[in-house]
Amino acid sequence: MADEESLTRAEQHKDEANAAFKENKFAKSVLLYTKAIDQNSSSAVYFSNRAFAHTKLENYGAAVEDATKAIEVDPEYLKGYYRRGSAYLGMMKFNEGLKDFRKVARLRPRDADAQKKLKQCETEIKKIRFTQAISAPDASSIPASEALDLSQFVVEKSYKGPRLGGVDERDVTLDFIKSMMQEFKEQKNIHKRYAFEILLQVKDILKASSTLMDIRIPEDKHFTVCGDVHGQYYDLMNIFELNDMPSEDNPYLFNGDFVDRGSFSVEVIFTLFAIKVWCPTAIYMTRGNHESRNMNKIYGFEGEVKNKYTDTMVELFAEVFCCLPLCATLNKKVFIVHGGLFSQDGVTLDDLNKIDRFREPPEEGLMCELLWSDPGSAPGRAASKRGVGVAFGPDVTESFLAHNNLEMLVRSHEVKDEGYEIEHNQKLVTIFSAPNYCDQMGNKGAFIRFNGNDMVPHFTKFSAVPHPPVRPMAYANNFMSMMGM
Repeated sequence: MADEESLTRAEQHKDEANAAFKENKFAKSVLLYTKAIDQNSSSAVYFSNRAFAHTKLENYGAAVEDATKAIEVDPEYLKGYYRRGSAYLGMMKFNEGLKDFRKVARLRPRDADAQKKLKQCETEIKKIRFTQAISAPDASSIPASEALDLSQFVVEKSYKGPRLGGVDERDVTLDFIKSMMQEFKEQKNIHKRYAFEILLQVKDILKASSTLMDIRIPEDKHFTVCGDVHGQYYDLMNIFELNDMPSEDNPYLFNGDFVDRGSFSVEVIFTLFAIKVWCPTAIYMTRGNHESRNMNKIYGFEGEVKNKYTDTMVELFAEVFCCLPLCATLNKKVFIVHGGLFSQDGVTLDDLNKIDRFREPPEEGLMCELLWSDPGSAPGRAASKRGVGVAFGPDVTESFLAHNNLEMLVRSHEVKDEGYEIEHNQKLVTIFSAPNYCDQMGNKGAFIRFNGNDMVPHFTKFSAVPHPPVRPMAYANNFMSMMGM
């Protein structure tokens, strides 16, 4: 039992944590709630509050663990069940989430709000399951890319937007891209005929890429690496303002999570894909954990595509995302991947190149860990705070790099206050390129420039720019609103 002085200090830390939370400084609030728990581990409130902060950071595994601890401390504590149920929904573990919301409804049978949220949760999950059932690809079904007949899409004379070049209107030119980017800034769409054309062409280009891209940077050239963009189109445009448009002489790699969360994901992905079609060596793209059917159903991209285009395009995007490479090396010195490293030692670059990437991400194994893992500060490996992948320590990074004759690991996948963070004895860099993530985190964005002659990372930080009044997650599944409970 904590003494009175410890209880007082714990409450002070909790108050500081609550203040940090209100300022959207969620990582700071986690540290402060931890200090409160260190002083008094018998408070369900502290664990529940820390669970909520973890949920805001998308650390759903850690949120489940904390909410479970809150319930163990006080089995009647309703917010514990709310928090855990919400975290389970974030992990798409619907059955577990429903159990917790049903528990709340049983504990408070006369609580109208609890009953309402339970019914909402049940309704939304039924919708998701139904959608998954009817949209799940059948082994005998024809892929959308093969079933699509572009001749059925006639570009009307009244269409005033940019047109593809060539006599058959299939050529993606730089003029088209610049005009398209301006249309997107004005919240207009390109014609669906051209949108489908871009997707079909980029699919062929990505499919021909190796799973592990071996990118060479000449000594007199440079190369830019960007992290998560997450549908923040106007911030992407700012990157091009700061660092110039991608081109053969100004190449970029975007390291996954192009879509979801932000509500201009369609604009982001068509801009990146169109540039890839125009000049394949101007832009490289690795897959993130959000380039998947399940994540797109929940976090907004599917709803956005349906709203701006068609259901068929959703299917075609799913095909294209399965063609994205998983990782890359720069001059055989820098390894780039969206998430991180592995639950086993001895993984080689050749092992990664042999992964069958043309599928939806599995729930375990090398492909899963490439997309989902995060670095930790402690040596060795631990359970992931996300509930998927693994947390890997500095020794794991050191071993992987040495085993594969590499010097540095660059990954993304996590919000960083300054847009980047250097860890693991200066050998691991996290880069994140979505400033003020979801219009609430207050973080900087950043990108890295490498010069071919020395391969030393040079960082540029930038702040968020204004965007039209469309809130993040505007197209997300309705049950995501329950995450704020």
